[in-house]
Amino acid sequence: MAFTAKILLLGSGELGREFAISAKRLGAQVIACDAYAGAPAMQVADDFEVFPMLDGALLRAAVEKHRPDYVVPEVEAIRTEVLAELEAEGFAIVPSARATMMTMNRDGIREVAAVELGLRTSRYRYAESLEEVLAGAGHTGLPCVIKPVMSSSGKGQSTVREAGALEAAWDYAVANMRGDRKRVIVEEFVDFDYEITLLTIRTRAGVLFCPPIGHRQERGDYQESWQPAAMSASAIADAQDMARKVVDDLGGYGIFGVEFFVKGEEVIFSELSPRPHDTGMVTSISQNLSEFDLHARAVMGLPIPSIALRGPSASAVILADRASEALSYAGLAEALAVPGGEVDVRIFGKPNSRPYRRMGVALALASDTDTARRVAAEAAGAVRIGYGG
Repeated sequence: MAFTAKILLLGSGELGREFAISAKRLGAQVIACDAYAGAPAMQVADDFEVFPMLDGALLRAAVEKHRPDYVVPEVEAIRTEVLAELEAEGFAIVPSARATMMTMNRDGIREVAAVELGLRTSRYRYAESLEEVLAGAGHTGLPCVIKPVMSSSGKGQSTVREAGALEAAWDYAVANMRGDRKRVIVEEFVDFDYEITLLTIRTRAGVLFCPPIGHRQERGDYQESWQPAAMSASAIADAQDMARKVVDDLGGYGIFGVEFFVKGEEVIFSELSPRPHDTGMVTSISQNLSEFDLHARAVMGLPIPSIALRGPSASAVILADRASEALSYAGLAEALAVPGGEVDVRIFGKPNSRPYRRMGVALALASDTDTARRVAAEAAGAVRIGYGG
């Protein structure tokens, strides 16, 4: 069988699954890799490999075995120095080995944004012990936010309002960090009005932007998102200017999820992911090209004539409430029939559950974002997870 490109996907969660579908629609061959068999992207890929991404020898072996045109990371916890070696040997790392190295850990991308580029960020300090956490909180003031320098979807993050809670926050961050670096960032709590994700696409023809996406978190994890987020033209221009500076500095081609806090008209850089973003799942219904379609086109060097918003839209997550190895789903008919807008549902196909694990997402397109949020939340609530054994 002839393929337009061979893609080695490092990490095979729900975002990787949707990207694999978009890439395969464009004729690509996808080899999905993850630390466990049966991961969501593996279910739709052409081939798969099971190994931990932090094992450099196994990572190199997979790349050398398949000789892909593009190596596409979908998770943060990867042996990035091996990616740098592979890039030097001629393999195309998406978006670039430097981008994966700088964003695998929050300290790397924060140094790029705050120190090298001079962007507005919150005050911060790094800490590798409880004593350094206490010193960091003295620098930032209370309340402050403590989070691992390497984690995903807000895991290990907490807001500390009293000095007596700093030790528990340190323990929580260490328990939920990824990789092998026992390090956290102690960050000034920004009393923002709202936060956004600005999906930024770096292509061979230039940098493109999606309309800003608003989102709400609980336990440091995304619960719902909506597009477009209400934002002034000047604030959007400031966010786009900062995002362009960061992605141009990191280099390569693909989509970047750039997060900002907004206070009045002030835009403050927060974080960046060099891949599709969980809050961007809303684009699966809101745009003519989803974030996954855009990533696939940018990676493969294909044109993106326009990014068009279909209408106000929202996403709401479907969460598990317990651990189980035997899962079933009910209520899809009720979810898809929720009135008030166009509704869609994505079930991720994860082989097991745990409390608060994202198992799916409901999507809604409506006359305004408030209605879309209500419809998406109702649809998500209609989906019932069955737990066996």
